[in-house]
Amino acid sequence: MARAVGAAFPWGTLLVNVLGCLVMGGLIPFFVGESPRLGERARLFLGVGILGGFTTFSAFGLETWSLISRGRSGLAAAYVATSVVLGLAAVWAGRGIMKLA
Repeated sequence: MARAVGAAFPWGTLLVNVLGCLVMGGLIPFFVGESPRLGERARLFLGVGILGGFTTFSAFGLETWSLISRGRSGLAAAYVATSVVLGLAAVWAGRGIMKLA
């Protein structure tokens, strides 16, 4: 796929965001459900603070805008779609991994 889209595709940001989604998915059992193991403060600290600092939504926005401004709208759309689909899949996978543990 790297050859198909070239070096202009923001691979690093995509990888970090998908990894963050995987970890967030793994934390779901601790934050939601009938008996969450961690409270609201822990959710905010881990989910918003730590993972929010690790993932790069602002970089995602900038890189998408940069692709569009350079006339690479198709690549920008592919980046957005790939980020959303892989991110949601990673949350699902992280949750599934924790259910097995």
